[in-house]
Amino acid sequence: MPRFSKSVSALRSSAIRELMSLAARPDMISFAGGMPGNDLFPINEVEELFKGLDTRTKQSAFQYGPTPGLPSLLESLGSYLEGKGLPVGNDRLMITTGSQQGLSILGKVFVDPGDRVLTEYPCFIGAIAAFRSSGAKIVSIPVDEEGLDIDMLRQEAARPDPAKFLYITPYFHNPAGMLYTSERKLELVEAIQGRDIPLIEDDAYGDLWFSEEDRDRLVPIKATDPEGIDICYMGSFSKILGPGLRLGWLLAPPAIYEKCELIKQSADACSPSFSQVIADAFIRSGKIDGYVVKVREAYRRRAACMAEALRKHLPEYVRWNEPKGGFYIWLTLPEGADATPILKLTIEHGAVFVIGSTFDPDGSRNDTMRLSYCNNTPEEIERGIPIIADAIRKICG
Repeated sequence: MPRFSKSVSALRSSAIRELMSLAARPDMISFAGGMPGNDLFPINEVEELFKGLDTRTKQSAFQYGPTPGLPSLLESLGSYLEGKGLPVGNDRLMITTGSQQGLSILGKVFVDPGDRVLTEYPCFIGAIAAFRSSGAKIVSIPVDEEGLDIDMLRQEAARPDPAKFLYITPYFHNPAGMLYTSERKLELVEAIQGRDIPLIEDDAYGDLWFSEEDRDRLVPIKATDPEGIDICYMGSFSKILGPGLRLGWLLAPPAIYEKCELIKQSADACSPSFSQVIADAFIRSGKIDGYVVKVREAYRRRAACMAEALRKHLPEYVRWNEPKGGFYIWLTLPEGADATPILKLTIEHGAVFVIGSTFDPDGSRNDTMRLSYCNNTPEEIERGIPIIADAIRKICG
């Protein structure tokens, strides 16, 4: 009998991954995966850019690269992030194999088995998996429409044995879809300043805003560079170029960066050079800005279509917030409801979503549902939402 490690025994399969086999059925309307729309990928632009590269650069795309990333991409991405006000000159930038690797690296850097880490509730399932794989004990703090519950955070920060870090996704949260207010971010900073609790700020969706009036709320905490907090800022090309590239980035203080580089060396030596060459060419060509505008508008239209369908079909006792950006809408059912039988009934009639317990580190709270609109046509949304609404009525009354 194989003797598995305690850390791997604590892991559980992602419900989202398991639902992907259902989503692949041609008769199934999937609101489950947070996958960009296939029709939006910049295929022609990337083909043109790669053809225009010189032979030496093309050759480097097939070769091993430095662990932190190709120097050319570090330079172009660094300039791109500086344009957002991020302190690239004071910190160190690393290319990761998707932002998921960044989470895994940080978990290994900070966590010994049994250590407490703080996350939001609900929490991105990839973060739960990454931190659990390092043996972390996850303490989740609820969020509302403005961000993390500050009173609970202050209680945790005041403990004599501080948590190893706080992980947040403040910009079009996965899965809750909400956008932190500037006031809530300031309160969060004040709560952990000087408490020896590093902040992991995950910004995978921040470029996908729908309204100019929300721009002020999108300034990263890392960009304000507050004293008394070590902030690790994470981002990804997955939502602004394509997840198949498997490229993310990590901007961290030098002392943390050095440990992260050692972990990455042992994990994969380097992220894919081919993808890095493409991403670098895309940034340097100036095409990235126009492309982000294009996909932002496409997701805004899809979000508006789903919001209209929800207003039309959902029973009034289901609570949800109008999406301001990103990929997701979070539904809250009446207290005591269970989303699992709703999912089963929905699948029987040809649609699928993700139940709330997937995003609960404890796996117990299940009166919520995540719907994704990013990879659906208006026709699919208009056909699929009534299926979900009917299932909710049949189960909840």
